[in-house]
Amino acid sequence: MPEQSSAKPLPGVLAGHEAGSESTAAAPPRRPFLFLFGAITIPVILLDQGTKLFVQAHMALYESIAIIPNYLDITYTLNPGAAFSMLADAPPWVREAFLLTMACAAIVVLAILIVRSDRVSITSVAFAMILGGATGNLIDRAIRGRVIDFMRAHYYDLNYPIFNVADSAISIGVALIILTTFFGRDDEPKPNLSK
Repeated sequence: MPEQSSAKPLPGVLAGHEAGSESTAAAPPRRPFLFLFGAITIPVILLDQGTKLFVQAHMALYESIAIIPNYLDITYTLNPGAAFSMLADAPPWVREAFLLTMACAAIVVLAILIVRSDRVSITSVAFAMILGGATGNLIDRAIRGRVIDFMRAHYYDLNYPIFNVADSAISIGVALIILTTFFGRDDEPKPNLSK
């Protein structure tokens, strides 16, 4: 006759949210901010800064290399304004003070939102992406006084503003937040219909 195991099953480990409240009530809430910073924010910053340094080291200012002719080029530019060259014509001291203040405020708010996240969700991933992009552009502004932009998407002579990895991360993060807003909040707990 086979021996019976004395091991007890671990409720909630494999059952997920369907486990009884007794198994999860004693566990402290998990804060995923280290995962979000380590897996999303820091890689965005490193990729952004790495690509900017590579372009700066290997291209002359305003040099352009066609990646997909008539659609996508690498064009090295320096942007004194905000994303997509906004505020480029403002007086330098006004532009720098405004942009540095706004970037620092946004970084603080985003960091707080990520630290306060209870779980990894589409919204917290979006915040982490926006934080990485904002930090990448802030580093440029603080060190160089201008942001390196180099991705030029265009259709023949019809141009989209030149952008970089940080701008892309910010745009993707904002798009994720908008999609989450339209298609339901992913941060709300799902109702337990089994009762």
